[in-house]
Amino acid sequence: MAQEFEMSDMGLMSYYLGIEVKQMEDGIFISQEAYTRELLKKLNMLDCNPTNTPMECGVKLSKEEEGVRKVDQTLFRSLVGSLRYLTCTRPDILFSVGLVSRYMENPTETHMKAAKRILRYLRGTLEYGMFYSTSDEFKLMGYCDSDYAGDIDDRKSTTGFVFFLGNNAISWCSKKQPIITLSTCEAEYVAVTACACHAIWLKILLKELHFEQAESTKIMMDNKSASALAKNPVFHDRSKHIETKYHFIRQCIENMYVEVEYVKSLDQVVDIFTKLLKYDAFQKLRIIIGVRKLSSLRDDVKNKLNS
Repeated sequence: MAQEFEMSDMGLMSYYLGIEVKQMEDGIFISQEAYTRELLKKLNMLDCNPTNTPMECGVKLSKEEEGVRKVDQTLFRSLVGSLRYLTCTRPDILFSVGLVSRYMENPTETHMKAAKRILRYLRGTLEYGMFYSTSDEFKLMGYCDSDYAGDIDDRKSTTGFVFFLGNNAISWCSKKQPIITLSTCEAEYVAVTACACHAIWLKILLKELHFEQAESTKIMMDNKSASALAKNPVFHDRSKHIETKYHFIRQCIENMYVEVEYVKSLDQVVDIFTKLLKYDAFQKLRIIIGVRKLSSLRDDVKNKLNS
C-alpha cells in the first residue's frame, strides 16, 4: 500500500491509511486531519457551523420514535463507519460514535442529526489529535467506570475504561454491556471485570515488547461498593445473582494481576467514555487523555526553542 512522506516545520510527517504522524522533539503527534476533511467534503459539511462538544449534554436517543422520518440506511451506516475509524486518533468522540452506532438498523432523522453534530464538532477541531510525550515512565494504570442503565431502549449500562502507560493513554473502550444490571454496584462490577481482562492482555503484549509489568496493575474506580465486592472472596446475597464469569475479577486480585483502588468521582477520567458531558468537564478530560490541538503544540515547541 502506498505511503507518502513530506517534510514540515515540525519534522517528518507520514500518511498511512489516513493516519498522519508528526515526530517532534518532545513526542509524537498522530491525527487524521486529511481523512476528516475528506469526510466533511463528501457530506458537504466543510463550511458547517462548528460545535464545542460532539453531542449535546442531556440528549436521549431512542429506537422507537413516532412521526420521525426514516433516512437512507446505507448513507447512515457509511457515515457511522467512517466516524468509527476516526476513533483511532480521536477518543474524544468514542462515546458519541458508539451511541449513534446503536441505531444503524433503522436510522431516523434524529439519529442522522446526532451523527452530523459529531461532524460539526470535528469541523471545529480539525487540527486535534493524540499527543504522546516522551517519557521514562512505563507504568501501566487503568481507569474504569459505567453509566448505569443509560440506554433507554433496553436499559443496559455502558462500560468505559482507559489505560495509561506513564502519562500517555494507550488503549480505551466505550461499549454497551451485554446484560441488564440491577444496580450501579453491579454495573461497575461488570465494568471492572472487563477492564481487568484487558489489563491482563496489555501486560502480555507489553512483555512481548520488553516492557514487562511485574507488579499488579492498578485499576481506579469511583464506586466503593463495587470495589469492596471485587475484593471480597465470599459470595453472599448481594452478588449471587451476578453471572459467574464476572467474578473473574476476584481471581485477578487474588493472583495480584490487578489491584482495585478508589478514586473520587471528580477525578474519574473515564466519564468522557460513558456519558455526555458539558463543555468544561469535556474539555478537561479531553486534555487528560491526550487529545490536543496541533497549533498549540507548535507554540510549545517555539517557546522552548526561544527560551
